Amino acid sequence: MEERCDLSTRHCVPCEGGVPALSVEAAQQLAGKLDGWVLVDAKIEKTFRFRNHHETMAFVNAVAWISHREDHHPELTVGYADCRVRYWTHAIGGLSENDFICAAKIDRLFSL
Repeated sequence: MEERCDLSTRHCVPCEGGVPALSVEAAQQLAGKLDGWVLVDAKIEKTFRFRNHHETMAFVNAVAWISHREDHHPELTVGYADCRVRYWTHAIGGLSENDFICAAKIDRLFSL
């Protein structure tokens, strides 16, 4: 749990490209620090489930707030009682540490 907290307390560093994406091994190691996130096609994703649409939309708004604060934005697929969150760093065409930091922040939010 300590490692998860470490990621969730960090902040994203602006990435404008010009740096390599994380290796598969590095991405797998960081994914291991998260709860339920999976690596899919050089992206990480997780589906969160809720009791109703109101809870889903409250979660989406909270994710938007985290995204704004970190200036790192996920792809969201929103359903009635679920939301899939998918991260990757567009500027480098793959995963960066920023993706895992934001994922950890969302996990922390969801656990409250």
